[in-house]
Amino acid sequence: MSERLLLLTGHLAHPRLERLMRSMGETSFSWQVCDIGVKVAALMTEAIIMRRLARPISADRIILPGRCRADLARLSNLLGVPVARGPDELSDLPAFLGRGGQARDLSGFSIRIFAEIVDASSLPVAALLARAAALRKSGADVIDVGCLPDTPFPHLEACIRALKAAGHVVSIDSADRQELTRGVKAGADFLLSLDEATLDIAAGTGATPILVPAPHGDLDSLVRAANDAERRGISFVVDPILDPIHFGFADSLTRYVETRGRLPHAEMMMGTGNLTELTEADSCGVTAVLIGLCSELDIRNVLTVQVSPHTRRTVEEHDAARRLMFAASTEGALPKGYGAGLLALHDLSPYPSSAEEIAGIAAEVRDANFRIATAEDGIHVFNRDGHHISRDAFSLFPKLGVRADGAHAFYLGAELAKAEIAFALGKRYTQDEPLDWGCAVDTPEEDKDRLREAGHTLRKNV
Repeated sequence: MSERLLLLTGHLAHPRLERLMRSMGETSFSWQVCDIGVKVAALMTEAIIMRRLARPISADRIILPGRCRADLARLSNLLGVPVARGPDELSDLPAFLGRGGQARDLSGFSIRIFAEIVDASSLPVAALLARAAALRKSGADVIDVGCLPDTPFPHLEACIRALKAAGHVVSIDSADRQELTRGVKAGADFLLSLDEATLDIAAGTGATPILVPAPHGDLDSLVRAANDAERRGISFVVDPILDPIHFGFADSLTRYVETRGRLPHAEMMMGTGNLTELTEADSCGVTAVLIGLCSELDIRNVLTVQVSPHTRRTVEEHDAARRLMFAASTEGALPKGYGAGLLALHDLSPYPSSAEEIAGIAAEVRDANFRIATAEDGIHVFNRDGHHISRDAFSLFPKLGVRADGAHAFYLGAELAKAEIAFALGKRYTQDEPLDWGCAVDTPEEDKDRLREAGHTLRKNV
């Protein structure tokens, strides 16, 4: 017997929801739509649902609009039927139902992120701990203490001990034997970057060396170092070294492929900073491609750097990318359709409603409240008094009649500016919601089981 779905909605969305569900044709479930008796679906509350939903309920599952704020567990218990929250936009409903109403699982990953603090030698211990805590919150698994050439680091041991005491896994990156020796004695877990001539520093310490070719690009030396570490019983990670574009990038990619062929079972590392830091391009996409390569070659360690202002979110980007690639790889799928947050500037479906659908909604509006939406033809703003369309937010102001209402004018100005940005970039705009920049910005978690506080223009001045 197929699952029976009951989709709750409001007056304005009811006709469109009916058309959308019919357009899906034959489905593995049966469905019916219920207009709960409110104009805007997002305004339905638990009390309204409990009061207006007819009983008995002849459904196996109830789907609420995505913007409906209600306690799903409590509703499920009170109604005796599982209640789920659907997507925010109706246009996303077919995909939601096609996945059985379950969000993609992005909790898993197989790549360990090393986050380097390149100026560690110039930071007091307290500042280093604060930086490390922020990096761990962003997704870092290992804090890498960077040592600079010809730069004294008298408090190296104090830094490593403090990081370990705070619960961090720690690596030290230096070309100086003495600094590496000091670091491992202080408790460092990983040593970057050793070669066949310096592998002895790790012997008997329990620390894991990250091995690199010496001279640069000499894979034979890297393989010899790996074989030597294996003979000594030393756990190790190999890093063929990724080079910047126009300075050996293509050759370095082939080194990773060749290294995997010559050392099929070895743990590997890729330092991504030579691409993210040294390429004047948004690092989000660069990171996605590099982590995709790591996924294919089973490279399970990456060293990240965020020094340039344009890479200020690179740890978050690596975290999002490793989860995306792990999920796609596990399912044997392309890394597409997972919503991992790596689409920052442009959206796959920027316009959830067509111009015709917005016009239909506008024709039903009977109040003075302005609604704002975007479609392929521009920014739409409408209420009972009119429906206006423009690609330029400023040109809309004279048509809105809010010159005497400062708070309302300010609100509309802010929303229309946001809509204009979204329209220009091809991003999805939703009134009263922040634009979705993916992992490029911090997004506060929202409790969708509770009603939101009143918006700024509705709050009383204090």
